[in-house]
Amino acid sequence: MSYLIISCSLHPASRSRILAKRFSRLLTEANAAHELIDLRDVPLPLCDGAVAYGGEHVEPLSTKIAASTGIVLASPVYNYDLNAAAKNLLELTGRNWIGKTVGFLLAAGGRSSYMSAMGFANSLMLDFRCVILPRFVYADGTSFDEESLTDPEIEARLDTLARSLTAIAPAVAGAFRQ
Repeated sequence: MSYLIISCSLHPASRSRILAKRFSRLLTEANAAHELIDLRDVPLPLCDGAVAYGGEHVEPLSTKIAASTGIVLASPVYNYDLNAAAKNLLELTGRNWIGKTVGFLLAAGGRSSYMSAMGFANSLMLDFRCVILPRFVYADGTSFDEESLTDPEIEARLDTLARSLTAIAPAVAGAFRQ
């Protein structure tokens, strides 16, 4: 079983990337095989519904998504939604998400947009039959200092999400292989 953590922020001082790195450490501590992919290092073309699918990094990323047992997206929240890079990723790699267990690590400026993952989650569920882990992590600016996570409640939620991912994703993957 292997998992992907995809950091979708393109900002150099991303708080969602801090969450992704901490989540990666938790999976390492649990001896769960995983890879942390930072979209800053994987330049993707904008999805145009045509030639973008042949972009240099699209096929390798699609292959990793298809081969994964579960995926955790770390994204900033902009305008009450995941960022455009997350949506572009999904548009470019679509069918490879079928039957995946998906979790969310979200970083936002304030507390008001805690339900911002729902539109993206609904798309994953309806279009690709993904199973969404219901206890996602949502952290606002008060949970961080300049370079690290400082909120013990968010730390606990990361741990809960890691345990949920490694418990649920293998069962879901097995059900879709049948």
